[in-house]
Amino acid sequence: MSLHPRSLALVALAAGLLAGCATMGGSGAVADLAPTAAITPNPTMGKVTFTSLEHGLRVAGEVRGLPPNTEHGFHIHEKGDCGDNGNASGGHFNPAGGVHGKFAAPGAHAGELPSLMADASGVARFRVDVHSISLADGAANNVIGRALVVHRDRDDFTTQPAGNSGPRIACAVIAKG
Repeated sequence: MSLHPRSLALVALAAGLLAGCATMGGSGAVADLAPTAAITPNPTMGKVTFTSLEHGLRVAGEVRGLPPNTEHGFHIHEKGDCGDNGNASGGHFNPAGGVHGKFAAPGAHAGELPSLMADASGVARFRVDVHSISLADGAANNVIGRALVVHRDRDDFTTQPAGNSGPRIACAVIAKG
């Protein structure tokens, strides 16, 4: 059976629209960061979204309550548990067995994210495309159910295995959104 060229064009258009919907609206995740008791007082909180791209995720959001004009380590951790002031989240998410380093550096942990840079009001806003993580069910690099952590100090990008970023001051479990 052969289809008329117009029918083929409509089938192709419908397939393209369905694929676009799958990448845009249907696959996303969210992390609502809450303060830990690692420091007191601790007003650190925020919201981060994870949106599927063709290759990886767009990670975007805002973190408030940071000391003005400071830099903070920001990572995805292996376990989805924010207990014990975020320490129950384990080490950095590292399904490929990489080394700790700067975001997007060859061989770096999948959980490496760019450092948060707080402005004069203590707010860090960010949007970054991360190609080493996904939301795909069954994928080794799936971040659903893992912890997102903000650290008190800047990441030195050298100290193994975690960059000497200090206590975990905010934490959230990444959930389908």
